[in-house]
Amino acid sequence: RLHLVTWNVGTASPPPDVTSLLQLNSLGPTMDMYVIGLQEVNSRITNFLSDLAFDDPWSIFFMTVLSPLGYIKLSSVRMQGLLLLIFVKHVHLPFIRDIHTHYTRTGLYGYWGNKGGVTVRMSLYGHTICFINCHLPAHMENTEQRLDDFEKILEMQFEGENIPSTLDHDVLFWFGDLNFRIADYGIHFVRESINNKRYNLLWEKDQLNMAKKKEAFLQDFIEGPLQFKPTYKFDLYSDVYDTSEKKRKPAWTDRILWRVKNLCQHASKEGEISEEEQTISVTLNNYISHMSYGISDHKPVTGTFGLELKPLLSDPLVTLNPEGEWSAEHDVLISYSAVPEFPSSAWDWIGLFKVAFRHVNDYVTYAWVEDDEISSNKDSKQVYMSAAEIPDMGGEFLLCYYSNNLQSIVGISQPFQIQPNRTLIEKDLTQEENSWMQKPDNLESRDGF
Repeated sequence: RLHLVTWNVGTASPPPDVTSLLQLNSLGPTMDMYVIGLQEVNSRITNFLSDLAFDDPWSIFFMTVLSPLGYIKLSSVRMQGLLLLIFVKHVHLPFIRDIHTHYTRTGLYGYWGNKGGVTVRMSLYGHTICFINCHLPAHMENTEQRLDDFEKILEMQFEGENIPSTLDHDVLFWFGDLNFRIADYGIHFVRESINNKRYNLLWEKDQLNMAKKKEAFLQDFIEGPLQFKPTYKFDLYSDVYDTSEKKRKPAWTDRILWRVKNLCQHASKEGEISEEEQTISVTLNNYISHMSYGISDHKPVTGTFGLELKPLLSDPLVTLNPEGEWSAEHDVLISYSAVPEFPSSAWDWIGLFKVAFRHVNDYVTYAWVEDDEISSNKDSKQVYMSAAEIPDMGGEFLLCYYSNNLQSIVGISQPFQIQPNRTLIEKDLTQEENSWMQKPDNLESRDGF
């Protein structure tokens, strides 16, 4: 279950609440993955430099919302105002590998990053998935420029061996502020059609729909029906279309499309694809806009998808467990075992994380798998963590094995309890008793009670 968001936030700060945007109150099953593509994130030079050193406010905001619900930030990539964030449930982490990011500038002939695309690709249960968040050139007359820029973004190559090109991924999601407009019709006809909810009258003059009919490289992309109002351009904090002097014509600028490779390969063959051939399928469950958000002149758009995968990977590369009772009163042990083909490295480490951790570097402490190893046999190995590194207050934690070669978490333990440090608690209680005993007898009368 994948929930994809595209939103041109117009340099605004995050809103107070995103419950409906992320469908957190949905009665159905929870999402497995959130993919959030933003455009026009505040990229003034001071903001951008601070965001390079630290997470930007939008990343922090979504981590704050999603980490208590059991999601971690798997990956992110930023290019000026373009930001792509991917969050995933803990349980899937060992089956997501080969994560790579890329960005392509297309503004100012490729020298400026105010327009372009940011991309994250990965292997998910052995299937290759790619996400591209784009901000393409504005204005009615720039259709060809938009198409040229997207073609350029599609041609980019990831660094690394054996990584497929963009169009060779099993599933490719393309979304963002694509800036396609409604051609030919005047503003009054467009607004009247919208007011009467006769959106179908506008579909055939939507520039992206027209381009899909004639541009070969677009014909394999699928989009759900545009059964929501055009999402651009609104007065701020309202659902009223542009009342400024420019009176921009409404348009479906904010879009989500996808492409399934095996459907493209088999499209020329006669008959349907058999279930044996179809190892991955994508189902669109809903495609909607969210009118209640008014921080920018665009309304956010979401697509909720079901991805049905025949897993090519079904076992984690590493299995790990805490040994015995854990507390800060003594050193603790971790046992782990790896599959024979696992490409281990001296730079691999095992991290101790709070259950609601935000991202891979949000560990409490860690142990190097080689330097801190204390025993080894053909079935398993043991690593120790010093008592000094274990949180005194205890709580619920889990362990993750990070592979340096694969640049990802390849094993995760079940959550477990760390017991509070009894020695420390007894010491605190003693200090508290002593402080009470040292208070003067006449305290009450001094306070005038």
